[in-house]
Amino acid sequence: MLYLGVMAACVVITLPLELLIGARVYARPRRLLLTLLPILAVFVTWDVLAIHAHFWVYRHLSGAQLGNLPIEELVFFIVIPICSLLTFEAVRRLRPRWFAEEAR
Repeated sequence: MLYLGVMAACVVITLPLELLIGARVYARPRRLLLTLLPILAVFVTWDVLAIHAHFWVYRHLSGAQLGNLPIEELVFFIVIPICSLLTFEAVRRLRPRWFAEEAR
């Protein structure tokens, strides 16, 4: 459960980027989904194949699985790209302000 707690903390820590800075990641769900789909397709496939081939073994997880994929891995592949995208969009939104302040 610690792993899922860390993922929840990542979401909570980056949420102000959406609410206060206006990164607008959650406000554009279609764009977010189109961003996540290729990431999920590649990395979920990669993990499922690696687990099936016994290259990777997961221990000390919640036990919840989607097929042979631990739910924590799926959550990771959703949460971390969203947090990264929130950070990127927040920096992109703030960047013009930084350049304007430097010009003064």
